[in-house]
Amino acid sequence: MNLAEKDNASAAEVGQRAEWMGKALAGDRDAYRTLLGDIHGDLVGFVRRRVHNGQEVEDIVQDVLLAIHRARHTYDPTRPFEPWMYAIARNTTIDHGRRRSTRGKREVLTEELPETPAGSVTSDAPLFAALAQLPETQREAFSMLKIEGLSVDDAAERAGVTPGTLRVRAHRAYRSVRAFIEREDDQGEGGR
Repeated sequence: MNLAEKDNASAAEVGQRAEWMGKALAGDRDAYRTLLGDIHGDLVGFVRRRVHNGQEVEDIVQDVLLAIHRARHTYDPTRPFEPWMYAIARNTTIDHGRRRSTRGKREVLTEELPETPAGSVTSDAPLFAALAQLPETQREAFSMLKIEGLSVDDAAERAGVTPGTLRVRAHRAYRSVRAFIEREDDQGEGGR
């Protein structure tokens, strides 16, 4: 394929994406699904050039796709699609870097765990009681990610599900465990 043919092909692709987005804005779910599938690879490449941690790339791409979905009402179908898409991708990637930088400033790594203050009692019993209440799939996700320390991709592969499904299971488990422990704390304080 010569240079002129490549330019014509990419111009057709650009027009096609704008057309799909226009149809999606009009309520065509198939066009929207096709558009998201088509831009995924470009977004992975875009993010990969800016983020050097390969494990974070897919998470950021998912955040970009979600941001595109949330901002879809701002797209003007008379304008090119790609500049709008890449502006969202760039801003989402920058926001991710800022959050990561801020989180890194708050975290303090130590060689040893701090000692428990005298008179305080810590116990894993509420955690284990909360885990026992979870459905098996959520307990498995929680255990693989938080206890075994597996990555989302490794845990998803072991569970035989997609990383997204594993994230949902883990999120539900975190929420349930937190609610259980908060109830236990409230009951403990009320009984004193």
